[in-house]
Amino acid sequence: MWRMARPRKPLLSRARIVEAAGALVDAEGLEAVSTRRLAAALGVSGPSLYNHFRTKDEILEAVADAVSARVDLSMFEDAGDWRGALHTWAHSYRDALSDHPNIVPVLARGPGRRPAGLRLADAVFGAMTAAGWPPGQATRIGALMRYFILGSAVASFAGGFVDDETAYDPADYPHLGQAHLLAERRREVDEGAFETGLTALLDGLALQYEALRETAR
Repeated sequence: MWRMARPRKPLLSRARIVEAAGALVDAEGLEAVSTRRLAAALGVSGPSLYNHFRTKDEILEAVADAVSARVDLSMFEDAGDWRGALHTWAHSYRDALSDHPNIVPVLARGPGRRPAGLRLADAVFGAMTAAGWPPGQATRIGALMRYFILGSAVASFAGGFVDDETAYDPADYPHLGQAHLLAERRREVDEGAFETGLTALLDGLALQYEALRETAR
């Protein structure tokens, strides 16, 4: 019986293209992505990519959505604990972005038509309105959380200081005598700052929520 020979290389697919593009973004940034580079990495001709994506921007949108798809949304199934849900979700979202910081500028554009991004927005809004937040305020909460989480993933505060104590002369910067130590404590400082800000943000929302409940009585 005649059988078709198996292809020597895996067939090209959207998933393979997204995986290769994501690896390139992680390693070299958004500007490194081109159809030529992707085709070479995948062992195919450049035009074959257009059977799956029309433009480079479409590929980057798909990479961004793949990152959004890694964010856990299961906590929003319990509308009774909106604050705890936002806290857990914020950490899950930040963890996903921390692994792929170079794609954050694409995510910052908003969900657009990206399925995972839209599911994320839908889950947050749905949980907030189910908990009793007015729709307008629920929208603002979703926006506020995005600003805070995406902003925290753009760059490292601690990593912005060099590991050289001579760079911060006390004569010029009297309060930065220990700033050269921040770089080696990057994770501790940045994660602590995120938790501090998140707690303050949620404390403020909790006060607003109680005021809403008082008004409704």
